[in-house]
Amino acid sequence: MSTYFSQSPEQTQAFAKEYAKTLRAGDVVVLDGDMGAGKTVFAKGVAEGLGIKEEVTSPTYAYMNDYDGRLFHYDCYRIESVEQAETLGLADYFDMGGICLIEWAQNIAPLLPRVVKRVTIKKIDETRREIIY
Repeated sequence: MSTYFSQSPEQTQAFAKEYAKTLRAGDVVVLDGDMGAGKTVFAKGVAEGLGIKEEVTSPTYAYMNDYDGRLFHYDCYRIESVEQAETLGLADYFDMGGICLIEWAQNIAPLLPRVVKRVTIKKIDETRREIIY
């Protein structure tokens, strides 16, 4: 594991853009962090690093946003059961060849592939973050 200390949302996004270069098609990345830690900012950087031009927004109410089949950005905060996630077909995207970024993955833990990457973002103060990857 490695650690990066970000001084601003812009640095977090820039770091995530570089992190994206380490990802391969089919990777599943669990994004851990409290509400407001910067998980969506990180997702924006990954998308940028993958060359995705679309605006990345939090999929809080959609559960998952699909960016050209290359990036699947999940927000499982509102998922109440594994059965709900299965009904929504969320696990189907793990095998579609894109990169999956999953916020609040603990809510669908039984559905996750055996091997996942993990990025933990800890809020130090209003702008600074500790990113463990």
